[in-house]
Amino acid sequence: MKFAVLGSEGQLGRDLCPRLPGEVVRLTRADADLTKTDTLAEILKKHRPDVVVNCAAYNFVDRAQTEMQAAFTVNAWGIGELARLCHEQRCRLLHFSTDYVFGLDDTRETPWAESDAPGPVNVYGLSKLTGEHLVRMVCPQSLIIRTCGLYGVWGSGGKGGNFVETMLRLAGQGKPLRVVNDQFCTPTYTVDLAQATVELLLRKRTGLYHVTNAGECSWFQMAQAVFELSGIEPNLMPIPSREYSAPATRPRYSVLSGVGIDRIGIKPLRPWREALVAYLEERRHKPA
Repeated sequence: MKFAVLGSEGQLGRDLCPRLPGEVVRLTRADADLTKTDTLAEILKKHRPDVVVNCAAYNFVDRAQTEMQAAFTVNAWGIGELARLCHEQRCRLLHFSTDYVFGLDDTRETPWAESDAPGPVNVYGLSKLTGEHLVRMVCPQSLIIRTCGLYGVWGSGGKGGNFVETMLRLAGQGKPLRVVNDQFCTPTYTVDLAQATVELLLRKRTGLYHVTNAGECSWFQMAQAVFELSGIEPNLMPIPSREYSAPATRPRYSVLSGVGIDRIGIKPLRPWREALVAYLEERRHKPA
């Protein structure tokens, strides 16, 4: 089986590519840019993959509020054209989406299932949801995986690091840390997501699945765990979202249910805290 992976140098792409069961064509943004859709057909014809994996996205949540066109160009129109080409060339498409397609219902207290109606609260979430609809409409042989709060040892290059790395960096600078304690989700280790993704691919699944580590926490609770497990005692304080004053509203509760993968017999991902322990251990042994 031959895979073409867009966004192969991101933190998810770097963990997924070595685990894919077959030949892997690694495509960086320089190779395959979703803002330049006229080049995508040529790329697919050149490599003739059986499966196209899209790990690329515009993921600047706050900037998307004022860069709506940029967010939709990549997350909606670009992925829509990629889906059309995959359908035309009869190859499967795997696309990653986000928990940020939810949030409009701010009374929610139970995990969101694949069957629940989405409702984004920011432009980024809306652009990703639009991309999902386009993929499902034009490429029936597609697989969409929604996930949440990714962190991996390769960092998140375009955003300057993931949440764990940001916390450790700021703590190392001796800065006081104020982290929101009223937004709940399930941060997910890219290694665990990659392994579950491969299992879905091997089973030739199509449709929509939620894949995150198990359990839930606030971002403040995640930060507490990072520092506790790292033996660090920074000046850390919980704050409500209203004091964070970010340009983009975040979902109050965007925990994703794993009912979909459970139904088809895929083992749930380990709890988020266990995954964080594994990440910090991998981080310690990563070559400089």
